[in-house]
Amino acid sequence: MAKHRLSRKGRYVAWAATGVVVAAGAGIAAQTSMAAPAWPTQKTYTGRAFDACTAPSSNAMKAWKKDGYYGGVAVYIGGRNRGCAQPNLTKSWVKSVDSLGWRVIPLYVGAQPPCQKSRNKERFTAATAHSVGVSNANDAIAKASALGIRPGSPIYLNMESYDIADKACNDATLSYVRSFTKTLRAKTYRAGLYGFSTSSAKAIATAKDRTDLPGNLWYALWNGRETTTQDWPWDPKLYTNHSRAHQYKANSKESRGGHTITVDRNAWDAPVAIIG
Repeated sequence: MAKHRLSRKGRYVAWAATGVVVAAGAGIAAQTSMAAPAWPTQKTYTGRAFDACTAPSSNAMKAWKKDGYYGGVAVYIGGRNRGCAQPNLTKSWVKSVDSLGWRVIPLYVGAQPPCQKSRNKERFTAATAHSVGVSNANDAIAKASALGIRPGSPIYLNMESYDIADKACNDATLSYVRSFTKTLRAKTYRAGLYGFSTSSAKAIATAKDRTDLPGNLWYALWNGRETTTQDWPWDPKLYTNHSRAHQYKANSKESRGGHTITVDRNAWDAPVAIIG
């Protein structure tokens, strides 16, 4: 959706520039060069999920849950570039929707690349990429914790489109992402990244140096295909064992149980939040 991550104008400019519970597996090994601490069991959801700019009301979440089409909901927990206010998103809201059976997916809208052409409140540069990654990750952890999202949960870093052919910009972006990921892992949070299949997600999936990259990849490819395998654009050996999500449709206005919400649709097979 146009306002999920950046302003409406900002995101369109950026475009133009370019459940079950399972034990933690390949996703953890893929995302770090550090010795892993004792990790809580990964909570994984496989099914349909939606993301909306503002977390819906509790009544809407109850109605949509009864409808049964979706089982997961992505929520924008923080970041200076977050495009919408979140009046409903509180610790009690998270606990309530979790008790209804929703699988909560935390998403953080961090700093954006120096070559990105959209207007952002926060950017990093080549010189600040590492330090901003650390500060953003610590803020994401604080925001998650305040909502009752426990260690062992994933936090998905939102990275909008940028020119990945710009080597200096891409190198800075990978430095920022690695710093964010490593900082999360030091505090026992799993790292994921949301990005476009032609840009930010591609940069992660095709990076030759896999050190400290996120262990879960959520790719935007708006082809209407509800799958995380049949249209996977990269090495099929990457991001296996419940580490993929696919945003396959944007700006879908849907009415369920008398509540209308404009959402993006996702096929999900990846970690979700541990609530408590």
